[in-house]
Amino acid sequence: MRFAKTFAVSCDSVVALGDASASGRTIFAKNSDRPAFECQRLVKIPAAEHPRGELLQCQYLTIPQVTHTFSVIGSQPHWLWGFEHGVNEWGLVVGNHSVFTKDPLPERGLLGMDLVRLALERASSASAAVEVITDLVERYGQGGSGYEHTNWPYNNSFLVADSTEAWLVEASHKYWCARRVHETASLSNHVVIGTDWDRIGKEVAEHAVSQGWWSAEAGEKIDFARAYREHEIVPPQVSAGRYLRTCAFLRENRGRISVASLKRLMRDHYEGGEVYKPGRSPAEPEYFSVCMHADPVGTTTASMIVEQPVHPDLLSCWACLGAPCTGIYLPYYMLGELPEELAKGSGEPSADSPWWGFRALLSEVEKDFTARGPFVRGFWSELEDKTLREAQSVEAEALDLLEAGKRTEASSLLARFMRAKVTETSANLARITERVSRL
Repeated sequence: MRFAKTFAVSCDSVVALGDASASGRTIFAKNSDRPAFECQRLVKIPAAEHPRGELLQCQYLTIPQVTHTFSVIGSQPHWLWGFEHGVNEWGLVVGNHSVFTKDPLPERGLLGMDLVRLALERASSASAAVEVITDLVERYGQGGSGYEHTNWPYNNSFLVADSTEAWLVEASHKYWCARRVHETASLSNHVVIGTDWDRIGKEVAEHAVSQGWWSAEAGEKIDFARAYREHEIVPPQVSAGRYLRTCAFLRENRGRISVASLKRLMRDHYEGGEVYKPGRSPAEPEYFSVCMHADPVGTTTASMIVEQPVHPDLLSCWACLGAPCTGIYLPYYMLGELPEELAKGSGEPSADSPWWGFRALLSEVEKDFTARGPFVRGFWSELEDKTLREAQSVEAEALDLLEAGKRTEASSLLARFMRAKVTETSANLARITERVSRL
C-alpha cells in the first residue's frame, strides 16, 4: 500500500456531555498520533498580562497578542510552539486532527497546533474557542509544515468542549464550518460535517462552486464534507475504521462513559483490546487502531483525558506520555505546580525526559509485542488503579481545604501528590524496562 505523501498525521478524539457520561459531567479524550520518535512534552503555561500592541510569534507567523492569556496545560511536540491538545483554567479542552481537503496550503500560515494553543490561551468557553479558531483561520489561513524534517502542510479539524457544550470545527485553508455536539461526538482524520453545520465561514459555498467542487441549486445548503473532502492524499481506510470504532463506543456506552472506560478506548486495538497484536496489513482498516502503531502514517505519542471537576479548583487532566498501551495515565492538576521533568525532552533521547523513557520501553516491547505487551499492560494497570484510588482520596482532602478557604494548602497538597506519582512512575519505568529486556 502506497501513500501520496511520506507521512500522515492521525489523531482520534471523543467527547461526552453530561447526559451521556457516568458522572453527569463533560468528559473528553484524545490520542495524538505523530512520528514515532518525536518527543512530546507536557507543559504548563501560566496566565499572563500583555501590553497592548505586543506581537506574538507562533510557529511560522507573527500575530497580535491579546492583553490577557489564560493558564494552560498542554501536550507539546518538542519543536513546536503550539499544542496537540490541552486544557485551560476554565476547563476548556481543545484537540486538533489533520484532515485532507482539496485546498492547497501555503508555506506560511497557522498550524493546527498553533490554533489549539491560541484557543486555550484566549477562550473561556467552547463557543468562544470556536470564535477564536475560526477568526484566526479566516484572517491568516492555515499553512506551514506540521513536521520538523518534512515539508508537508495539512488542514485541521478541532474538537472543543467545556462543562456545558462541545463543538466540532473543520477547516480547509481559510474556509470552515462548525457543528454543535449533542450528547456525544468523535473526530478522526477526515471531514465529517455535511449539511448539519450550525456555523459556517465566509464564502464557503462560493469558493467551492468557483473550484468546481459544488454546484448547489439556489438556496441549497452546502455539504461541507462532500464539497471539500479529498480522498486521494490518504486512503479512507486510514481513518474509517478508527472513526467507526469511536462512534460505536460512544453509542454503546451512553450513560457509562468514564475516565476508566476512555482509558480503555484510547488503548483500543480492535479485538486485541488494550494490548497491540501485530500482523495486519496496511490495506485493512484494522491496521490503523485508536492506539496507533503504524509509523510512518502515525504512532500514538501522547494521550489526554479530561473530566470536568466537582470543584473548579480541582480541574485536572489524566495524561499519558507515549503510547497508552505501554504507558500509564497520571493526574495533573491546574492548581499546583507540575513536576518540571514533564517538560523535558528534545529531538534526541535523554535520560532526564520521561517521554523518552516510555519510548525506550515501547522499543523493547516492540521486539516481541505478543510476549511482552501483556506483561507491561498488566504491570501499569495495577499501578493505574492504585493511582485512581489515591487521587480520589487526595482530591477529597483538597476539597476540604478549599472549602475552608485554604487554597494555598490545597495547591501544595496537589503539587506533592503529582511529584510523588511522577517519582514513583519514573522508578517503576526503569525497573520494568530492564525486566522486559530480559523476557
